[in-house]
Amino acid sequence: MLVVAGHESPVVVALGRVQMVAPEHDPDDPPPGEDEPLVVAYTRRAFDEPVPAERIALDRPVAPVDPDTFQAIIGSLRPAVDRSTWMVSLDLPIEASSPAEAVRVFWTYVMELGPRELPAFVSPAGDELAMQAFVLGEEANLDPEEEDEDSLGDSG
Repeated sequence: MLVVAGHESPVVVALGRVQMVAPEHDPDDPPPGEDEPLVVAYTRRAFDEPVPAERIALDRPVAPVDPDTFQAIIGSLRPAVDRSTWMVSLDLPIEASSPAEAVRVFWTYVMELGPRELPAFVSPAGDELAMQAFVLGEEANLDPEEEDEDSLGDSG
C-alpha cells in the first residue's frame, strides 16, 4: 500500500502492508471499507523525501491504485538506506531518596521538558567517543566554553 499525505499536492510518505484488525479477513477479498479498522506495517518510509503522487485520486481514506501508477511511484522511492545501530541516551542528574523516586522524577522531567529542551546523546554502537548531542533532531553544541569563546569573538 501507499501512504499518501496532502490533498492539494499529494505525496507518498511510506510504503506498507495493510492488515485487517479482524483476523477473519480473506486477503483475496476486495479492499476494506472506510469504517473497518486497519493496521499498517511499514516496509519503507519516505517522510524526509516524499514522492509526488498527483496521479492518485484522493476521494476517500482507503482506495485502490492502478498497478502501473503503483509501480511508477514505488520505482521513484529511494531504496531503503542501510540501517546502523545507534546508542541514544538521555542523562539527567536527579536528587532523590531512592532509585524508584529517581525514576519517577526522571520521567517527570522528560515529560515536562521534552525534546525541545532535553538533549539526547547519540553515538554509533561501539564508538561512544563519537557521541554527539541533539536537540529536536538537530546537532547541538553543549560546551559552555565554546559558547563563551564565540560570544567574545563577536564583540571584538
